Amino acid sequence: MSLSTLDISIVLAYLAGIFILAQWVSREKAGHQKSAEDYFLAGRALPWWAIGASLIAANISAEQIIGMSGSGYAIGLAIASYEWMAALTLLIVGKWFLPIFLRNGINTMPQFLEERYGNRIRTLMAVFWLGLYVFVNLTSILWLGSIAVAQVTGMDQNLALMLLGAFALAYQLYGGLKAVALTDIVQVSLLVLGGLMVTAITLGQIGQGSVVDGFTTLWQQHPEKFEMILDRDNPFYKDLPGLSVLLGGMWIANLSYWGFNQYIIQRALAAKNLREAQKGVVFAAFLKLLIPVIVVLPGIAAVVLAPQLDRPDEAYPTMLRLLPSGVLGLVFAALVAAIVASLASKINSVATIFTLDFYAKRAPEASQAKLVRVGRIAAAISIVIAVLTARPLLGGFDQGFQYIQEFTGFFTPGIVVIFLLGLFWKRANEAGALSAAIGSFVLSLVLKLAWPELPFMDRIGLVFLLALVLGVGVALVTTASGARDRIRTDDVGYATAPSFNVASLAVLAILVALYATYW
Repeated sequence: MSLSTLDISIVLAYLAGIFILAQWVSREKAGHQKSAEDYFLAGRALPWWAIGASLIAANISAEQIIGMSGSGYAIGLAIASYEWMAALTLLIVGKWFLPIFLRNGINTMPQFLEERYGNRIRTLMAVFWLGLYVFVNLTSILWLGSIAVAQVTGMDQNLALMLLGAFALAYQLYGGLKAVALTDIVQVSLLVLGGLMVTAITLGQIGQGSVVDGFTTLWQQHPEKFEMILDRDNPFYKDLPGLSVLLGGMWIANLSYWGFNQYIIQRALAAKNLREAQKGVVFAAFLKLLIPVIVVLPGIAAVVLAPQLDRPDEAYPTMLRLLPSGVLGLVFAALVAAIVASLASKINSVATIFTLDFYAKRAPEASQAKLVRVGRIAAAISIVIAVLTARPLLGGFDQGFQYIQEFTGFFTPGIVVIFLLGLFWKRANEAGALSAAIGSFVLSLVLKLAWPELPFMDRIGLVFLLALVLGVGVALVTTASGARDRIRTDDVGYATAPSFNVASLAVLAILVALYATYW
């Protein structure tokens, strides 16, 4: 497959347009020097639509489009639980977590840990997040994105890796979070439009021109691909172990990702105010309900249209071959939009954590201009490292999305424990937090080696309970945080606007209907 002249023109026009737009929206008024808050938190002035769109743009990238579509090909609709349960998780984040974060003026998640517990836990988790973002998130997006670019264009994959990394870096290097967030509404609009076109065309191929008939035929021919809750005899039960998807470890993974993950929560921290942040979160929740339609369904359709694929992660790029000229260019531009937006988000968060949680702590006299410059250098170094390590780390995996979940599952239980205790239990202290964080990794490793047949999602749930007991137990037998705890919760209000409540009920109703239909 190759791009036509029309397709290439569309893609180049998108690349040029989004780059120019990013620089334009992040320009500064004459005489105003860009501060660290401007660069890393968009001057704390993001509107709800930018927050919601940017949350999805930061989240949906190659690991979702390519990786989750590949899992849809291999597993089926059950993989959509990551998206649909995330919608509910976002509502929890908006109602219970954001009021505390915004009340206390939090810039980064490591900063929250220091103000709540102490400096050691801040340093430990900052190092962890930097490693996670560079060696797991950036590498996975680059690797899976380069697979798609190479298959669609015929370009050498190594060259695709470098070009994606370079463009994403240049895209956000000058403007920081503002450049990313204020252009993400364009990125998400293109992503949704392009994704719906792929779904419609693939289903239309199956249904001989009718999308509805195509979906019906797909469901009838492969009903096993439309089971949301897998039975124990399903070959992929270990990846998505039955009711644990609804009641167990997936909650831990989602709370960690959407509530305490810097490159996600950073958008909400940059909101004009709490109400604006909550409206943005609800907007993102509705978009999450739509994502499986544009990501998972094409992967399932590939079971009929391309049943002999060598690797599941080839499903989505293979479906792109069905698209006519012009449409292919638009959809390919949407795919590049998702990759670039997510890469830029993670690059910015790496720069934010490195600058504010390491450099600024050791150089408190540094000027605002120096902090911004250090952030840009950190951003450039992070993408270079990711480009160089993407192939060695991910080249041997068939399902990149599952690789990400498996790796992060070693740490997410401890992350959720230390944040939940820090937010809602004043007796929690740094000794308990460190015990839970370190214990989470050690317990996960022990269970992985001693009980390899245990599904990793069940392992996450079990380790969460053990780490919670460890964190509470150590806190009770050691000195309370006392003056170290600088997080105010006594005057935090959790009441939400009627519009938030109505929208939350709508999300819940849709989720109930989906699971009742595809149980």
